[in-house]
Amino acid sequence: MPELAAFREQLLAAGAVLKKPRIYERNVRFDTADERLYQELSLLRLRQDTAVTLTYKGTPKNLPQSEAKVREELEVQVSNFDTLSLIFQRLGFAPMQVYEKYRETFQWRDVEIVLDELPYGNFIELEGEEAGIKTAVSHLNLNWQDRIVGNYLGLMAQLKAHHNLPFNDVTFTNFANLDISIADILL
Repeated sequence: MPELAAFREQLLAAGAVLKKPRIYERNVRFDTADERLYQELSLLRLRQDTAVTLTYKGTPKNLPQSEAKVREELEVQVSNFDTLSLIFQRLGFAPMQVYEKYRETFQWRDVEIVLDELPYGNFIELEGEEAGIKTAVSHLNLNWQDRIVGNYLGLMAQLKAHHNLPFNDVTFTNFANLDISIADILL
């Protein structure tokens, strides 16, 4: 679990620019009753922070020459979280899982770097072209071998199974009195 304060200082010293200060995010994953999207490793999500964003993430397409997760990601801002939630429900998509985090967003060259604080651990996420990501990893003294190509909800599923958790939602309230960390399943 990375120490984000120290890494933040390292990022700034390397010339990264703060794009978005630390902010709380509430995300709701929508799916069909049989969780077709989840089974396809796709995602339909509404995110609330300073705005409301609708996101679709397609099934990962790990190209043979790629060591990173490659997937289509479509996003659009919408004006009303609750109304879009109702529209999804009328179309057969139900809110299946809530996940919360605090996120701080930086730009370093052509790579977006986010520092995420989830109820079960801290993460550094890099988005961009694979060559740029590898350059950033090297320049910022990160270990490429330590990368996680899964997603936060997949990690939650592993934590749930490992600890026999009675909940699916990744909320700070659910984890408040639990001594559970992402390190429990990554070791």
